Amino acid sequence: MRFEHLGASPRIHPEAVVSPTAVISGDVTIGAGCQILHGAVVTAEGGAITLGEHVIVMENALIRATAATPVHIGDHVLVGPMASVSGATIADEVFLATGTRVFNGARIGTRSEVRINAVVHLRTVLPPETVVPIGWVAVGDPVQLLSPDRHDEIWAAQRELDFPGYVFGLDRDTPDLMVQLTERYGRGLARHEQDRRLE
Repeated sequence: MRFEHLGASPRIHPEAVVSPTAVISGDVTIGAGCQILHGAVVTAEGGAITLGEHVIVMENALIRATAATPVHIGDHVLVGPMASVSGATIADEVFLATGTRVFNGARIGTRSEVRINAVVHLRTVLPPETVVPIGWVAVGDPVQLLSPDRHDEIWAAQRELDFPGYVFGLDRDTPDLMVQLTERYGRGLARHEQDRRLE
């Protein structure tokens, strides 16, 4: 399904294949040879999404851009089932395995691998050919690769990256943080009410 969002319609190369159950919404450009499989969602929430050539977005993966953080995915990238990419830049020949999460402002270098259920956190930079092991967390610039049992170290680095401030423009110490966050984010998402289905 293709949708016009905020006046922008997807542009899909004629040599790309998009499953009829995938959702492509807004300012999205999909290059030649791309395959967007069943249940995938590629949604431009005010910022552009560009997929290069021969990108495979597998079942139920999510790619989302925001006005502040567009998405660029290079050539020959595989985004695995249930993976999520939000507002990030992915270089050529990157493998994002099943269940990976890549957050806003992250940059992943050429021929890197983010293995099953691993996380590349907010504003983290992976140099070319970096491997994030299964279930591990990559955080910061310069990057630290930490196993999930090292929560205190992950949180120390993560806190400095300021997720609520960077993504939502809210101070983490706001007493009613979740009230303000959900109301502000909800108003932005409500713009989908005006979307127009293109097919």
